[in-house]
Amino acid sequence: MMTRPIQVAMIGVGCISGIYLKNITGLFRDIRLLGVCDLIRERAETAQKEYHIPKLYETMYDAFADPEVDIILNLTRPYEHFAVTKAALEAGKHVYSEKPLGASLAEGQALKALAEERGLLLGGAPDTFLGAGIQTCRKLIEDGYIGTPIGSAAFMICRGHERWHPDPDFYYQYGGGPMMDMGPYYLTAMVNLMGPIRRVNAATRRTFARRMITSSPLAGTPIDVNVSTYIAGTVEYASGALGTLFTTFDVYYPSQARFEVYGSEGTLLVPDPNTFGGPVCLYRPESKEVRELPLVFDYSENSRGLGLADMANALREGRRARADYTQTFHVLEAIEGFETSGKTGAWVELSSASQFTPSAPMKKAVVPGILD
Repeated sequence: MMTRPIQVAMIGVGCISGIYLKNITGLFRDIRLLGVCDLIRERAETAQKEYHIPKLYETMYDAFADPEVDIILNLTRPYEHFAVTKAALEAGKHVYSEKPLGASLAEGQALKALAEERGLLLGGAPDTFLGAGIQTCRKLIEDGYIGTPIGSAAFMICRGHERWHPDPDFYYQYGGGPMMDMGPYYLTAMVNLMGPIRRVNAATRRTFARRMITSSPLAGTPIDVNVSTYIAGTVEYASGALGTLFTTFDVYYPSQARFEVYGSEGTLLVPDPNTFGGPVCLYRPESKEVRELPLVFDYSENSRGLGLADMANALREGRRARADYTQTFHVLEAIEGFETSGKTGAWVELSSASQFTPSAPMKKAVVPGILD
C-alpha cells in the first residue's frame, strides 16, 4: 500500500481551478499538486507562483509522461473532457475530471471501457454530495426520519451564465446547456439519496436562438445557442419512487435551488447540491413546522477536490472511489436520456441502473483534510 502523498497534475487553469488550487494545497493532506498546465501559459505560471507548485508542463502530454504523476485532474472545458481524459488513460494515468464525464453518452462509454481495460481509476465531479449537507440528508433518510422515500423534486432556475461568466459561449454549445452544466449536481445528489434511476422522460426546448453577453470582457457579443435551455424531466427510480428535475437558463427567478425528498412519514428539504453545507430541514406532520437540523458530517464549506482526495485514498487502499465512473456515467446517461426523450417523447431506459450503487457514506474525520 502506498504511504507517500498521491501526486496530481492539473490540466486546465480556468475559472473553476481557483478553489481546487486552494484546497489541494491548503486543505487535503494526502494529495500533492505536482504540476499544472494550461493552453494559456500565463495562467499556469500565475498558479505555479501563487501556490508554489513544483512543475509547469508545456503540454498536457508532458504531464501524462511524467512518471511522478499518479492522477490527472482534468479541469478543461466540457467539450474537451473526452480527449484529455482519453489521452491520460492511454498514458496509464488515473483520472479525476470536472463534470461531465463526457459531452455525450458515447464519449462516456468509451472512457468507461478504456479505464476498465487498463485497470485505472476514473471518476469526477461533482463531489458536493460528499459534503456535510447531502451526507446528513442521506443519514436522515437511511435512519427513517421521513419513512419510505416515495419521490423527489428539484429545480435549477436561472437566466443564464452570460450575465456573469467572462467567456460563456461554451455553455450554449455541444457539451453545454443547463442540464449538462448544472444537472450533474442534482442528479448525483438524487441517486445518492434515492438510489439508481431506472428510466427518464422529458420535454425540452431551446427558448432563444441567440443570446447576448452582458458580462465583461465580452459584453455585447452575441452567442448562437445550439443546445436545449429549458428541460423539464421526470425520473423513475429503480425503487419505484418518482422524481422531477427542472433545469433552465431562460428564467428570471428570485432564488436559486429547490430540492425536496418526500417520504411516507415526512419531507426533507435538501440544501443546494452545488454547495457542501446546509441548511437541512425536516417537516413531519406531528411537529407542524419545518425544523432545521444540525449537520453531522465534515466539509460544510466549499471543499471542491474532496472527491479527488477520496480517489487518492481509494488508490492507496485498493478500494472503489466514492465519486467513481459508475456514478458519473449513470448521471451522464440520465442527462442524455432527457435530451433523447425530448426529441422522441418516449421514456428512455438507463442501462447503467443495474451497474450503479451509491458509494459508502463519509466518515467523521479525526483530522480535517485527512480522509478515511
